[in-house]
Amino acid sequence: MKRHLSKTVDELQPSGIRRFFDLANGMEDVISLGVGEPDFVTSWSVREASILSLEKGYTSYTANAGLLELREEIANYMDRKFDLQYEANSNIIVTVGASQALDIAMRAIVNPGEEVLIIEPSFVAYGPLVELVGGIPKFVQTNGEEDFKLHASKIKEQLTDKTKAILICSPNNPTGSVLSKGELEEIAAIAIEHDLIVLADEIYAELTYDEEYCSIASLEGMKDRTIIISGFSKGFAMTGWRLGFLCAHEDLAGAMLKVHQYAMMCAPTMAQYGALEALKTGEEDVQTMKKSYRRRRNFFVKSLNEIGLSCHKPGGAFYAFPSVKATGLTSNEFAERLLLEQKVAVVPGHVFGESGEGYVRCSYAASLDSLQEALRRMERFMNQFTKVKEKQQV
Repeated sequence: MKRHLSKTVDELQPSGIRRFFDLANGMEDVISLGVGEPDFVTSWSVREASILSLEKGYTSYTANAGLLELREEIANYMDRKFDLQYEANSNIIVTVGASQALDIAMRAIVNPGEEVLIIEPSFVAYGPLVELVGGIPKFVQTNGEEDFKLHASKIKEQLTDKTKAILICSPNNPTGSVLSKGELEEIAAIAIEHDLIVLADEIYAELTYDEEYCSIASLEGMKDRTIIISGFSKGFAMTGWRLGFLCAHEDLAGAMLKVHQYAMMCAPTMAQYGALEALKTGEEDVQTMKKSYRRRRNFFVKSLNEIGLSCHKPGGAFYAFPSVKATGLTSNEFAERLLLEQKVAVVPGHVFGESGEGYVRCSYAASLDSLQEALRRMERFMNQFTKVKEKQQV
């Protein structure tokens, strides 16, 4: 039956993250640091609002773009948090997760043969989403030895007359790095000079720990050429609700709404009522989670460095991205052996692109007890490499 498949889909590689989840699911006593989701349960007030909407019988479709009241609250949120002004009726679409927002953005702006520049290491879905619309993903590599700092010159090297957009994720998945205002200004200057769209994945914007978050859309000349992709999964602990949103110029939003209308109709109604409550009353819960992640980050990253896994301190999200180069193993070998020998699941860095090789992604969105036990096991695993080095030096 393979002859009936789309060539593009047939040639797509399956997610490298899923492979390790599947391995871990078949084993007992595994501590998973691979899952990219909060370990907090969605706030009760949010769950209650969704339940109440069902009790009231709010089970019909909403407007394609989402509940107007929710879009108005998203507009208030963007103004309050990021000093960005959007119109609920023309600039905002409620989507089925940030993933769908990315999908319809690609389908709305990328023509076959056009190129999208992606800052790497990058989330595993970015490249395939470009390929699925006939576009060409081009990866702008960053360097772990420089804490994955972005150099604008690397972007300029990749520009061609086919370049359509630049896709950024800050805070970054998988590195946790946050683009500084200066780095964003350099990207903005390139986008303006070459008339490019910027796709800004800001799903982790709530989770920054050391500095105030800056959205590239807030920079001069960038609001109209930026598509902000965001949602409720990470900052509001609502991964299973599958609810996201996008903010964009009305021409871009109008094009994306057409795709959304035919592909999805609208996001789930009861989830939208939950998200509305999250924006209205969830700030205290967000700050509680954020403080907890900051404490875990500080403990986990310090401990990784102490056991021989060199790791920069991530500025946001809930991922650490330590180097495993000292072991002499590839990221895939390290992750497989750590899972099989010590039953700790991490994600090999190569699945996030070439510049992720030599690193592994560890989520610290786990209980402190789980993190402590994972570190004990990881230290036992690392000890064998220390002993080998000691023998070699004798």
